[in-house]
Amino acid sequence: MRQPKNTKAKRTTARRRASAAVAGSMMVAAVAQAIGVGDPLPSFEAQSTRGPIRSEDLKGRWVVVFFYPKAFTPGCTKESCSLRDAYSKLADLGVTVLGVSVDKLETQQKFKEKYQLPYDLIADDEKKVSAAFGVLAPLKAYASRRTFVISPDGRVVHVVDQVSVDTHGEDLVELVRKLQAQTRP
Repeated sequence: MRQPKNTKAKRTTARRRASAAVAGSMMVAAVAQAIGVGDPLPSFEAQSTRGPIRSEDLKGRWVVVFFYPKAFTPGCTKESCSLRDAYSKLADLGVTVLGVSVDKLETQQKFKEKYQLPYDLIADDEKKVSAAFGVLAPLKAYASRRTFVISPDGRVVHVVDQVSVDTHGEDLVELVRKLQAQTRP
């Protein structure tokens, strides 16, 4: 004997699919709002492992701002250590490096100390910096892995969307050299 069709279950499944489609389009919209090449450095104030930091403090120099999801996770640790290992080359190019995640300041300080990171980490636990750059993940629980290169005039000159965590530091050294060569008179 056949079971009667459960139309209520079908309606619930259809509603779930529609909700997932809306959520998916919202995820695309959130990613699409990320700042891009030519955009100005967003205005922000935050706490870093060195103390308060403001976007205005960064003008007039080359800046790499890299966002990572969570301190102490394998991929984020590899990426941060890759930038640590390339830091002296970036510093020689006059680049200020800033790492950003939504971790609390205490966690960022422990992460910096444990892995001897020579650059500052921004504690974005209120998610204001990540929102200003447009990198909050769909559920806004963490920042997406993305890197922005800012020129001395305060504009984004490159965005790295596909990060290789193992080679990110050296990749940035090569990239910044090319960008600086293009902007020289």
